[in-house]
Amino acid sequence: MMDLEALKSDLMARIDAAGDVAALEDIRVSALGKKGEITAQMKQLGGLDPEARKAAGQALNALKDVIAGALDAKKSGFADAELNARLAAEAIDVSQSPRPRKVGRLHPITQTIDEIIDIFGQMGFVWAEGPEVEDDWHNFTALNMPTDHPARQMQDTFYMNGHSGDEGSLVLRTHTSPVQIRTMLKEKPPIRVIVPGRTFRSDSDATHTPMFHQVEGLVIDKTSNMAQLKGCLLEFCRTFFRAPDLTLQFRPSYFPFTEPSAEVDIRCDRSGGKLVIGEGDDWLEVLGSGMVNPRVLEACGLDPEEYQGFAFGLGIERLAMLKYGIPDLRTFFDGDVRWLQHYGFEPHLLPSLVRGR
Repeated sequence: MMDLEALKSDLMARIDAAGDVAALEDIRVSALGKKGEITAQMKQLGGLDPEARKAAGQALNALKDVIAGALDAKKSGFADAELNARLAAEAIDVSQSPRPRKVGRLHPITQTIDEIIDIFGQMGFVWAEGPEVEDDWHNFTALNMPTDHPARQMQDTFYMNGHSGDEGSLVLRTHTSPVQIRTMLKEKPPIRVIVPGRTFRSDSDATHTPMFHQVEGLVIDKTSNMAQLKGCLLEFCRTFFRAPDLTLQFRPSYFPFTEPSAEVDIRCDRSGGKLVIGEGDDWLEVLGSGMVNPRVLEACGLDPEEYQGFAFGLGIERLAMLKYGIPDLRTFFDGDVRWLQHYGFEPHLLPSLVRGR
């Protein structure tokens, strides 16, 4: 048997001098492996008498435990040192502003809807929505549209399978106005809602698509009037187009669900091959509006002698095209990522005053 104290001192010195985990593993194998120094001493116990075997075995087991413990302690120290180095290298200064991360882009339609809702929300309008599959009564009849109105024809309206324009037919809504009807049936005045959503009509060219987006506004109370409608739309257009001196022109028109009705034009300049909103001597139509027809109020159970209101409707794609210079309506729905990278918007980081996000 070799001197165990000398062996212990040698192994402990080598463990202390080890510079990494790999060196520790070499020491473990040389001491405790199948051909290790301590293992070799254990194999010699069979040649000793019983008393000497017992004493030597106890000493070797104690040495084995000491060396194994020293190896584990040293290895743990290496792990702690590695972790500390990694934490130091990957440390983040939380007092610094976060670096912006590109997580995608907002579609111009989404951007425009958010802008419209925010502007009208600050005027006290509340967001509302309704089903995209509507019945004939909510989509046409309650809005004072006669049975022979062109919009009811199958070449203009998408009827669901098994429906052909008779009473009770189901259609893909042709406008967001049915939400106005549902709101008046469900809520008591005063009512002040803004209704964005998808609508559907059988039409497709550079300025029309079978599916498009509208936003409509509705105000019902006892004192609303045409002057308030004009002021509301003037404030919206000036804010949306960022043109504080923008001028509006109201032209008499006809809509079944409003009386009187008016088309709204904004002042613009088309000279030089460019469209500049808020300047020049030209006019551009942007929306329709009017006072709610008394027949619509009666259809919703409201007394037109007591209540009155105004409504307006805007095409969201049209507004986006005007504001952001998008030439063709159909490109909104092509799904071309390159187009979205050009016209898309970085997601808002600041919370909305209306939606709180």
